[in-house]
Amino acid sequence: MNPRPLLHLEGAAVFGLSILAYHWSHGSWLQFAVLLLVPDVSMLGYLANARLGAITYNAVHSYLGPLALAGYSFGGNHPGLFLLALIWIGHIGMDRMLGFGLKYPTRFKGHSSEPGSSHSGDRESVLRKTLAGR
Repeated sequence: MNPRPLLHLEGAAVFGLSILAYHWSHGSWLQFAVLLLVPDVSMLGYLANARLGAITYNAVHSYLGPLALAGYSFGGNHPGLFLLALIWIGHIGMDRMLGFGLKYPTRFKGHSSEPGSSHSGDRESVLRKTLAGR
């Protein structure tokens, strides 16, 4: 069985639930829209090399960071941080829904569970060309 559809559905579920939780928490939709793509700044590590790019991308695109932030927000009564955690979780879910998962240090393609995947395209080369002005 190909796990790709499950990974996409799982990402869609996380993205949808983060949107619902954000709505229930009365967050600003402008803030949600502005901050949703901020975690992709971690792709700048790919400008140095694939290893550093994978490290920075994976550090920001793992659920560990936003879940720790959400826990801290509950423990310290910081509701604004909880909203940021929901946006971060939503970003990760959206990426996984679209086929972008954690990266290997040798390339920028597919989910880490899809060793030969080229499903997601080569965002590294797109990023390099964009930043180089081509």
